[in-house]
Amino acid sequence: MALEIHDGPLLARRTTLGLGGKTLAEIRAADPAGLEGLDDALARVGGRPLALGGGSNILAADHDLPVALVRLGRGGEPEVLPEVSPGKVRIAVWGGFPLAALVAWCGRRGLSGLGGMSGIPGTVGGAVAGNAGSYGRDMAGALCGITVWTPGGGLAEIGPERLSTGYRRFEIAGLAGFFVIARAILELEAGSEADVRREASEALAHKMATQPITAATAGCVFKNPEGHSAGRLLDMAGFRGKGMGGMEFSAMHANFLVNRGGGTSQAAFALIDAAREAVRSRFGHELELEVRVVS
Repeated sequence: MALEIHDGPLLARRTTLGLGGKTLAEIRAADPAGLEGLDDALARVGGRPLALGGGSNILAADHDLPVALVRLGRGGEPEVLPEVSPGKVRIAVWGGFPLAALVAWCGRRGLSGLGGMSGIPGTVGGAVAGNAGSYGRDMAGALCGITVWTPGGGLAEIGPERLSTGYRRFEIAGLAGFFVIARAILELEAGSEADVRREASEALAHKMATQPITAATAGCVFKNPEGHSAGRLLDMAGFRGKGMGGMEFSAMHANFLVNRGGGTSQAAFALIDAAREAVRSRFGHELELEVRVVS
């Protein structure tokens, strides 16, 4: 079926941090046709809709959550679109397609522009919605347009003139509230397979050496204040390796919160509050969350 409604899982089972209570339902759309029935499905389920990709930037409370998860299936392979300009290749990618699979797909075809995303978990839709990035690359740098689903509006094509992006920021002009990124149009540069694979491999190797990417984390907890590294500020404030109730700021990279096993959202929120207060009082910087809180 193109659209399926399942009993709501624990968000702990849908997020890389391994935290989160029971949700109302999980609505899965396998393709654009499935999204056509999403309005009716949300009305039947009730609660607050939450578009969830790989769950890799979510910090959820452990109690029952009045949330209906909306998830997209993996979909098919990216589609190469007609050429627009020499040396550029445009592709259309379903929002549920894994970001890691897209990076690998681009590598095999010598398409440059996403190599820095190597090692970032999640889906293409989630990466676009959070403007994910690293090492000088972000999704906005390749984004040419999207297909978006909105309640009551269904599917609509949106061009770059309505997209506003910045550091870990993505907004659609004239659109507030819930939406699902069903498809992304990306423009990449044609290059050599060897060069593109090398960029991705080097980015992944550097992350593995400096970040706990194999641990149960939600990525970076805080955005970097302008001109500063949040991880460095946390380190100087004494939070590298600091733990509480099964949660800790990683000894490998202080801006990663790790669930060591048996962690709770209460402990996570307490550690975050303590870290923000310490950085504020010592250095005068206000740390803004990069993770998305669901409570």
